[in-house]
Amino acid sequence: MPVPDLSRHGLAPVCAIHANLPAAELVEHALRRGEGQLAESGSFVALTGERTARSPKDKYFVRESSIEREIDWGATNQPMSSAAFDRLLVQAQKYASGLELFVQDAAACADPQHRLNVRVIAEQAWHAHFARCLFLRPNAAELAAFEPEWLILALPGLRFDAKAEGLNSPAVIAVSFERKTILIAGTHYAGEIKKSIFTILNAILPWKGVFSMHCSANLGADGNVALFFGLSGTGKTTLSADPARRLIGDDEHGWSNEGVFNIEGGCYAKTIRLSAEKEPQIYDAIRFGSILENVPLLANRVPNFDSQQYTENTRVAYPIEFIENHEPTERGGHPKTIFFLTCDAFGVLPPISRLTPEQAMDYFLCGYTAKVAGTEVGVKEPRAVFSPCFAAPFLPLHPRRYASLLHEKLQTHGAPVWLLNTGWTGGGYGVGERFDLVHTRAMLHAALDGQLDRAGFRTDPIFGLSMPVACPGVPSEVLDPRLAWKDSAAYDRAASALAERFRQALANPVSSE
Repeated sequence: MPVPDLSRHGLAPVCAIHANLPAAELVEHALRRGEGQLAESGSFVALTGERTARSPKDKYFVRESSIEREIDWGATNQPMSSAAFDRLLVQAQKYASGLELFVQDAAACADPQHRLNVRVIAEQAWHAHFARCLFLRPNAAELAAFEPEWLILALPGLRFDAKAEGLNSPAVIAVSFERKTILIAGTHYAGEIKKSIFTILNAILPWKGVFSMHCSANLGADGNVALFFGLSGTGKTTLSADPARRLIGDDEHGWSNEGVFNIEGGCYAKTIRLSAEKEPQIYDAIRFGSILENVPLLANRVPNFDSQQYTENTRVAYPIEFIENHEPTERGGHPKTIFFLTCDAFGVLPPISRLTPEQAMDYFLCGYTAKVAGTEVGVKEPRAVFSPCFAAPFLPLHPRRYASLLHEKLQTHGAPVWLLNTGWTGGGYGVGERFDLVHTRAMLHAALDGQLDRAGFRTDPIFGLSMPVACPGVPSEVLDPRLAWKDSAAYDRAASALAERFRQALANPVSSE
């Protein structure tokens, strides 16, 4: 494969450039360079050092005239001046020009009408391998004619002078819409590469009238599409990887006038406490061509998925083809069922409830969940947060822009919306227990095949949620969160406190993260 001309990106490399290599060669280079090791299964294993999660306080948008009025500026979307970005970019170009580089040309959006060509220039071979796993992979003919629209410079070894540059730390994730460039420096955590493209598409797609979504998607044998909205750690990847349904994608999607399409070409699943029994499809995807991130290895090179030695936020990245029953087109029709996933750290929400259209809009704008331990730097245990649209860290525009798109889709297509709680029952974090995945799957399938609609419902007096009174395979006491608590009065106090927080969050849908 010919080496692309990197001078168009301001680079003048003096070392070797490796472009669009297959997984085997990227792994060989990564091993040669000491970037990681192979697990017994053949998966490449990398450690990311001090940053084992996203670094939201180090993320910036360049304040540019063409997008200044569009961006929802604030703590999540921090501004950076054009002059400051240019200074950082010049330093990055000089730094990268002296390195052996790995170039990966890829794309986002499985719908050809919205396809976005992305070039990743990486300091590390395993980061290029990660990009190859997570983004769409052009064929030989497409690569021969490839024209990048956006550039990602991934330079984990570059650490800026934070004080001199006015940064929060030596690390930076900076996005320039006018230059169509994303600079990622000072962090080895590969998730920044994938989430940076999702972030820019959360502006680009809505500008084109497409609803961009932080959700997984699958479809049944009859072609019925289901969506699973939720933040990291709430179960999007786990619940959408269903042997009875074809996987469209596990994390990021667009919903156009034609239907749903995957933004990515791979999956990025949490592996903490992963087991072949409960999550067989993800477990079987961990083989040569996949990447394990921050997963400790035992003496025999077998991954220790129960260990939190480096972080709770252990991950595996793999191409979607590693899921046997994936949907090859990574596209589907309009959704027939929608699930909002929440990980309730207080243990007061029911495991599943049916939302009215008005409640669906409220819960979408609230985006209640728990910040799961390890998902971001500095988070050591779950805590309650409100993340509008279940995606606040990745939304350049105001949350109501996305809510209006959802409202339009629900009005047009009438898909029922369910609130599915994958968090705690019988008490909050540290007291209760997380819902059994077997029970969660049973409720999910009952909602998909219509059994819950025939089960009968009762209204929760505190949240006003419509809860099914029965579900095949699930004990009745599991369906009612109040019955799971030993102290009913304590439940009432905790539930009322959370309900009040919902009301406050609705009054001002801004992330509390």
